Amino acid sequence: MKLESGAHTIELTERLGQLGIPVMAHLGLTPQSVNQQGYALQGTTEDAADRMVELAEAHEDAGAFSLVLERVPAPLAARITDALESPTIGTGAGPDCDGQVLVVDDAVELSDWTPSFVEEFGDVRAAMRDATGAYADAVASGEFPRAEHGEGVENLDDLY
Repeated sequence: MKLESGAHTIELTERLGQLGIPVMAHLGLTPQSVNQQGYALQGTTEDAADRMVELAEAHEDAGAFSLVLERVPAPLAARITDALESPTIGTGAGPDCDGQVLVVDDAVELSDWTPSFVEEFGDVRAAMRDATGAYADAVASGEFPRAEHGEGVENLDDLY
């Protein structure tokens, strides 16, 4: 289970582990809490960075098998990665994490808005817009559906 983490989830991380539920802790920007904390870069003061390192270590000690670091300064992500034995997964946290992840909707341009740390690797939105437009045009003109798009009607001639 990926658990958006803070001081309030250390005991929960430990308890879930005791119940056999693996926990991936998540520090930095926590998207489900974005309305409370905003979308700002996290861990930008010395105190905030130190707290994040402490929280990362506490969650690892509580049994988290890995840690997502989202929208934190690259030097802080490197510091946390060096401090932990478990792997870190970065998203908007620079190149020094053990792995990387992006939200696929962002990476292929499906979202209305894309975070600044995302590289767009394709434009699926434009392809979908073109495809759905072509479908609507074909339906409106009567080009679709054609007889060959009917299912199973050849065995029902006597019924209809």
